Amino acid sequence: KSSNESYLSKVIELVKEAQGSKSKTQDIANKAAFWLTIIALVSGATTFATWWALGKEFSFVLERAVTVMVIACPHALGLAVPLVVATSTALSAHSGLLIRDRAAFENARNINAIIFDKTGTLTRGEFGVTDIISVTLPEEIVLQIAASLETSSEHPIASSIIASSKEKGLELIETRNVKNLTGRGIEGEVKTNDWVKYQVVSPEVAFSTVKEPGSSIKETYHRISSEGKTVVFVMQDSRVQGMLGLADVIRPESKEAIKALKKSNIKCMMATGDNKQVANWVARQLGLDEVFSEVLPHEKSDLVKKLQSRGLVVAMTGDGVNDAPALAQANIGIAVGAGTDIAAETADIILVRSDPRDVASVIELGRATFRKMVQNMVWATGYNSFAIPLAAGALYYYGIILSPAIGAAVMSLSTVVVAINARMLKIKRRED
Repeated sequence: KSSNESYLSKVIELVKEAQGSKSKTQDIANKAAFWLTIIALVSGATTFATWWALGKEFSFVLERAVTVMVIACPHALGLAVPLVVATSTALSAHSGLLIRDRAAFENARNINAIIFDKTGTLTRGEFGVTDIISVTLPEEIVLQIAASLETSSEHPIASSIIASSKEKGLELIETRNVKNLTGRGIEGEVKTNDWVKYQVVSPEVAFSTVKEPGSSIKETYHRISSEGKTVVFVMQDSRVQGMLGLADVIRPESKEAIKALKKSNIKCMMATGDNKQVANWVARQLGLDEVFSEVLPHEKSDLVKKLQSRGLVVAMTGDGVNDAPALAQANIGIAVGAGTDIAAETADIILVRSDPRDVASVIELGRATFRKMVQNMVWATGYNSFAIPLAAGALYYYGIILSPAIGAAVMSLSTVVVAINARMLKIKRRED
């Protein structure tokens, strides 16, 4: 592709758009600046007329009027919001949070419900070992034997078992005479203390081989399989030595993300096309408030409407392509792990990383940004309530009077305060 179609170019373009887009709060600030300008002119004219009526000399009267208009200049108010916008946009981009719609981003403070897509968002979108059941062998040995035998297989389940073994730092054991049992599993000799023949087989093969499997083995198998997981048996001489449960692995970051969101009083929900067993298992692991299973992609937008009809302000989190209708319908659409698909047109906010914790970061940054805007506007307008009377000479008879130069310095100080406050905007960094 050409350079202007590259990932970096798209990031730069999104940041430019976000920084150039108008904020609703900016509109309020602009109106406030307009009225503050009117107030400055009226205050200046009133000050001039009042001191002139009191018989003061022209130079004194003009100095008071000029000081009032200088000190009431809405310079700080004009910068109050744009400085925060620029800071928050740069900060979010640096953290991998790309804002396409600033109005939606600022609305993040009102979010009280969020729907997560399951596959690839809360989970990795790939199989992994979730349960290791020991029957006679220790759990680590069960996984180690299975992974050692599966190195000779190209089956997706074999790859998942091997990957899980590596994640736990287990070394593979030497094997020999390994044979694939088509449609049934794999078998071979594993060198533990001596060469011992083991099989890694499906439940059907295991139950047909074992004459009288114990009730605990049956109960464990039914419990794991009822959660929508795939179960394989590790056997030796027709005896079950252990079992492995495999499923789409939940991201370790997901629990932290859900915890942070619920701490902010946001209802956490999940919508997935998977069956109820799988969906409920994921929901239990993460502590979700509600779960919607067997939902087709085009039905997710209807789900968002249904939640909005309950009076909820809804954020939808998905991959930005399959969940496009729901992302568009939601009050805020968040595309997670967009990567090279960064131009997902339906998302308001694009998260570069496939890290659900960044969803919490977006809402946290949205709230912090709005607070900074309000703080700057309060300061930029509030200081005039005492600065204008002071500049007009309210304390003249107490010997306190401001010159135009001091008025300019006070006005500049208000701008500096606004700028420093904007720069103090921070976001909690999420480590990979």
